Amino acid sequence: MLLIVDDEKPTREGLRAALEDHYDVYVADDAATAMNLLEQENFAVLLTDFRLPKEDGMKLIARAKSLPKPPICILMTAYGSEELAVEAMKKGADDYIAKGRLQIEELEMRIARALRQQNLETENVSLRQQLHTKFGLENIIGEAPCMQEVLDVVRQVAPTRATVLISGESGTGKELIAKAIHQLSPRARQPLVTVHCAALASTLLESELFGHERGAFTGAHERRVGRFEQAQGGTLFLDEIGEIDQTLQVKLLRFLGERTFERVGSNKTISADVRLITATNKNLEELVKAGIFREDLFFRLRVVEILMPPLRERSADIPLLAQSFLREFAQENDKNVSGISTEAIDALVKHSWPGNVRELRTAIEHAVVLSRGDKITFRDLPANVRNGSSSNARVEASPQNTLSIREAEKQLIVRALQETNGNRTEAAEKVGMSRRTLHRKLHTYQLEGF
Repeated sequence: MLLIVDDEKPTREGLRAALEDHYDVYVADDAATAMNLLEQENFAVLLTDFRLPKEDGMKLIARAKSLPKPPICILMTAYGSEELAVEAMKKGADDYIAKGRLQIEELEMRIARALRQQNLETENVSLRQQLHTKFGLENIIGEAPCMQEVLDVVRQVAPTRATVLISGESGTGKELIAKAIHQLSPRARQPLVTVHCAALASTLLESELFGHERGAFTGAHERRVGRFEQAQGGTLFLDEIGEIDQTLQVKLLRFLGERTFERVGSNKTISADVRLITATNKNLEELVKAGIFREDLFFRLRVVEILMPPLRERSADIPLLAQSFLREFAQENDKNVSGISTEAIDALVKHSWPGNVRELRTAIEHAVVLSRGDKITFRDLPANVRNGSSSNARVEASPQNTLSIREAEKQLIVRALQETNGNRTEAAEKVGMSRRTLHRKLHTYQLEGF
């Protein structure tokens, strides 16, 4: 998006008309109005006149550069001088142009050049961050066989252009999988744009996705670039895709077939190179049978389907997830909590977790906040987790009854091996991990001779 600030209407509107074919253009006639817009939206470029009522353009640039995501700032003036140019650069301007010599072609070239430089800087930051990550899967904890299958599919599908549908109950980590697919793909340097379809009314969602022209409907005072255009070259993730209405389904089907769309209120066809990933917690096949969801769109979206397992089917991951959340919330709340007691672990493993990983995360945050010592105990857990555990569970106060996650996991493996008379295949199934993972754990815990 581009913001033009000039108190002369002919100049302001002339620049808007010249630039709006390539940019989502907003205008303002003074610094106060401009600053309000800058605080509400993330503008890529600020193009401001030097002479403005009450506050000049250089002061506006200085304020704009203090924002969390500052725009590229270009100063225009009819009173050009070398001294003013130097002062503008000191105030944070990225470029400077005299209005008396202003040519639209030159202005477009300077804007494009500044945007390329900004994109290069953003990419460098992104690449440095990626050096500290592990192939986009660093935040996904899953040693249970069902999760290992999911991660294998992610690695296979990520380098392709295939459309992906991620299905599963709420709280199972569908958005995390979408992010991993994008980060492992050739599009990783381009945007990943996320839209939660259930959060907007259908009329607003159409504008959000495809954009609109000025005057397309009441309240459309400016042209708006939609999420498809924002995701150009990258990935668009549509969460809760089962919530979109029939009108949007048709437009989405057209995009998947032709890779084109039109803004609301426009007949101009726009092409977009965007990979689509969608997610749903509903049974789309049932929605198709009910006539709510188009069958042709369903098949277009489900080129590859990833089924996210509920947490109750991957109980072996519960201690690992709990420890990860424990570290996060202990640091966030400045609490010296480093472990979880055996009875608390038992209660966590036995709970059904209808809210899945999201519910577990909240439960651990609750427990960390209420913990009285350096371990989470049974009594620190939320009431619904305590009540859902075995009736034999008790509140423990003795430090001898507390174990680290590693010790608790070791105990679970030993118990499984004892119950299966040392049958490693059956023991692995019992604790919800692959046989290979079990062998590695046996080596880690020095249990090879068991």
